[in-house]
Amino acid sequence: MSAQYRFLPNLTPEVIAAVQTEGLNWTLRHAYAGNPGYRERLAGAGYDPGQTVSLQDLTRIPVTTVDELRTGYPLPLLSVPESEVVRIHASSGTTGKRKILAYTQNDIDTWKDMFARCYELAGLTPLDRVQIAVGYGLWTAGAGFQLGCERFGAMCVPIGPGNMEIHLQLLEDLKTTCLCSTASMALLLAEEVAKHNLRKKISLKKAIFGAETHTPKMRARFEDWLGLEDSFDISGMTELYGPGAGLECAAHAGIHYWADLYILEVLDPETLLPVAPGEVGEIVVTTLKKEAAPLIRYRTRDLTRLIPGECPCGLAVPRHDRILGRSDDMFIFRGVNIYPGQIAAVLEAFPELGSEFQIRLTRKDGRDQMLVKIERKIGVPADMDQNLSESVSVEMRKHLLARGWVEIVAPGELPRSFGKTKRLIDDRDAQ
Repeated sequence: MSAQYRFLPNLTPEVIAAVQTEGLNWTLRHAYAGNPGYRERLAGAGYDPGQTVSLQDLTRIPVTTVDELRTGYPLPLLSVPESEVVRIHASSGTTGKRKILAYTQNDIDTWKDMFARCYELAGLTPLDRVQIAVGYGLWTAGAGFQLGCERFGAMCVPIGPGNMEIHLQLLEDLKTTCLCSTASMALLLAEEVAKHNLRKKISLKKAIFGAETHTPKMRARFEDWLGLEDSFDISGMTELYGPGAGLECAAHAGIHYWADLYILEVLDPETLLPVAPGEVGEIVVTTLKKEAAPLIRYRTRDLTRLIPGECPCGLAVPRHDRILGRSDDMFIFRGVNIYPGQIAAVLEAFPELGSEFQIRLTRKDGRDQMLVKIERKIGVPADMDQNLSESVSVEMRKHLLARGWVEIVAPGELPRSFGKTKRLIDDRDAQ
């Protein structure tokens, strides 16, 4: 690696294997000693803390699911004395008990160093001004982006989501150069910049976005309207420290993930066996130095694929594809398994359509109905709607093997969000 990097590691396969083997065995022994639930499940699988586990033996270790986090509420997976916990964060779930994760000071320090790598990989410098438009409080997002920014040494402008007037004012007055947000918030802000004719008055050059799946059209739209030079998809989740677990580089050939801090497996969601290289599966992670709430083969439900070979950017850090959806986002419509991402992929083929769509499922006379509302692209006349809807319907049936109704609506008609946009509304049980 070039000496210009302060935070990015040089992770050759040999280095990764050694670091992961050592970290895996530390994590197993640490969790076995510190957490009764882990100890019971590991012992039940035949694990002995006196043995050394190889990376090839990893599949013999039982997986951890979200149920373990819920049954261990309020401090699930805790593997250190409570006196060592300096902070908690929680997931943004909207039903049932939230997933609360504990952090030691070492965990916080690891997280901020991990996130600083992301800013560095995005090509930022300490002269950049970073406007943070993600949630603060219990959520990891705002704290993570701010921690990493301060560790990296750039100027942090911590606003949070919403507050659109403040965002627009500081974009113009402070000349912020990098936006950190969800893709939905970036799109919403881009539309406000266009509405107020501010593009020539702001200095944004880059955006770092994540927390939800996005379409290429959605990304191209906010890049264009904000006048960006580049944007970068970031990965992460509350259970794995928070955002900053990996970042897309300027080559846009996948997300580099920090293999010296966690092991990433891609498994078949049904069999929990590794998928073939390049095939899509569920991300399962094992942390290598996380103290308060270590993860041992934790099922994230996020879907992606590993990308083999070297990245054109030259960074020797492994990659996975962008998050393609979630295994628990799948819905069954008339006996067919469908992911919202499959519908998004169909819509990409129609240049007359915008980036926003919404799926609504209902039930009439005992039969499921699916309506897909899609915004037409700005400048496309409404008299094309009928032909467009018929063409999209045909393509959806061809690719999904299911028939749904398609309605083309005006640009801006579908709901916008400061956070994650809700693509699927399932009202079948209400009828």
